[in-house]
Amino acid sequence: MGLGMDYQTPLRDMRFLINDVLDFDGHYQAIESDASRDLVDTVLEQCARFAENELFPLRASGDKTGCSWNDGAVMTPAGFAEAYAMYVQGGWPSIAGNPAFGGQGLPRSISLWVEEIMASANMAWTMYGSLSRAAINAIDSHGSDDLKATFLPNLISGEWTGTMCLTEPHCGSDVGLLNTRAEPHADGSYRISGTKIFISSGDHDLADNIVHLVLARLPDSPAGTKGISLFVVPKLLDGESNSVVCGAIEDKMGIHGNATCMLHFEDSSGYLVGDANDGMRCMFTMMNEARILVGTQGVCLMELGYQASLQYATERLQMRAASGPKSPDQPADPIIVHPDVRRMLLTQKAFLEGGRVMTYFAAQLSDTAHRGSGDDRASAERLLDLMTPIVKGFVTETAFEAVNHALQIHGGHGFIRETGVEQLVRDARITLIYEGTTQIQALDLLGRKVVMNQGKALMSFIEMIRAEADLQSGGPFASTLRELADQWGELGLGLGGKAMGDVDEIGAASVDFLMYSGYATMAYFWARIARVASAHEDDAFMRGKVKTAQFFFDRILPRANAHRQAALSGADSLMDVSANEFGHH
Repeated sequence: MGLGMDYQTPLRDMRFLINDVLDFDGHYQAIESDASRDLVDTVLEQCARFAENELFPLRASGDKTGCSWNDGAVMTPAGFAEAYAMYVQGGWPSIAGNPAFGGQGLPRSISLWVEEIMASANMAWTMYGSLSRAAINAIDSHGSDDLKATFLPNLISGEWTGTMCLTEPHCGSDVGLLNTRAEPHADGSYRISGTKIFISSGDHDLADNIVHLVLARLPDSPAGTKGISLFVVPKLLDGESNSVVCGAIEDKMGIHGNATCMLHFEDSSGYLVGDANDGMRCMFTMMNEARILVGTQGVCLMELGYQASLQYATERLQMRAASGPKSPDQPADPIIVHPDVRRMLLTQKAFLEGGRVMTYFAAQLSDTAHRGSGDDRASAERLLDLMTPIVKGFVTETAFEAVNHALQIHGGHGFIRETGVEQLVRDARITLIYEGTTQIQALDLLGRKVVMNQGKALMSFIEMIRAEADLQSGGPFASTLRELADQWGELGLGLGGKAMGDVDEIGAASVDFLMYSGYATMAYFWARIARVASAHEDDAFMRGKVKTAQFFFDRILPRANAHRQAALSGADSLMDVSANEFGHH
């Protein structure tokens, strides 16, 4: 039995969701895109070849050596720069870019699938290019014509990369406390001064230039988030240094192949994006895209973990099945015969494939919000707002559980580096933190997306659940879906009502509400998958979908009720503990 990991792009799983479950053909017609099934197939196959042959071999080596910092310059692991050059040459960065600036103009959903394939093969490497898309969207959505013409062509081609510079040493998620200053200059530009930390891909040797999108304050701006503006600050200006200095890179738990930088802006030239003091709105254009990408990273890590642990479980011989030998010619049975190994495998499969369909649905909404018209566009935007914190928060939380199951199935072999599984656990841990922690997502979901708009978006998603229950009338999941639809709406509105009497109720209930919402959303999608797959009973691949759906409803969905009870239990048992009662004496 060979140890060590391999990666095969799950093309059939991807196509099943794209073509059969979510009908992207019909979707592309609705948004008037000429993206065809043949084009999507070609993109997926070529991307799979690049990811498997060029990126996956650098995954373990990049983790082992990590990035190095020397006198303000960052070197990426061996092979990263060559792979990046091939990525640019292949036209991959420009897939969804605006054609006016050299992009291929394909829907964003296609770029998400490219991201998924590449990040499954090598998450740390893929991050260098993926943050560029967030920067491109912010400049394209909010920048002046001059800014677009100056920065978009090279960002879209991948010759330059982009970053988001939000966090400062004294304030993590509370950007309202930031101190970075922007002083107006006679030529219409600004001089940016301050320090930013935890900047993914903040410095590297892959591209000619790095374009930083920086949150900063103008001299007379109001305090808090109302006084924040967004600026484009390139590392190089006309080929010369723009006084952006990488002061250090973090020595961290995972994603070693990606440089997480401390950046000093020392009177660096910057250019205002959008209006003064409108930086938060511009930032969310970047942030929301990035949050779906982080959910996708969760899917990528689960895919690798599932492939590795499924192969291991079918080859590793230990003990006999309780019901008698299953491989009598061998000294022991493969561990896949044991019920709890199956529980861990099926939990991974349920979260992996359920998480994948959630990200694809979000990508479909993003396409419509970007390209649709009228009512379609407005309702897609509303639903995407609701789905974004669920995809980011729930998919990463369950991904971390899933990769830990992958490690557990490997036993002692999972804990050593040789199998490559422990890297998944380390890499997955950051996804619960960056681009807004699970807690931030949960507050956003319950506070903003449900309570503040009286549950409008939630109610429209609940109507989709009811419609699915009607389609499945008499099927095994219909009554559970109806129960979830009733319960979810009651829970959201009930918590909103409690918050009127005690503002801490939202914070106390929010993570449990997010997890409940994730299980409810995933139940809806597993029911849809099962409905589609059950028409093909003669196909083992399709039967596997139906059986995984049954497993999800039987053994995973009951967790939702515990989260519901916890959310409804109120804030008292959290908030009534005084500081000295926390003490460890």
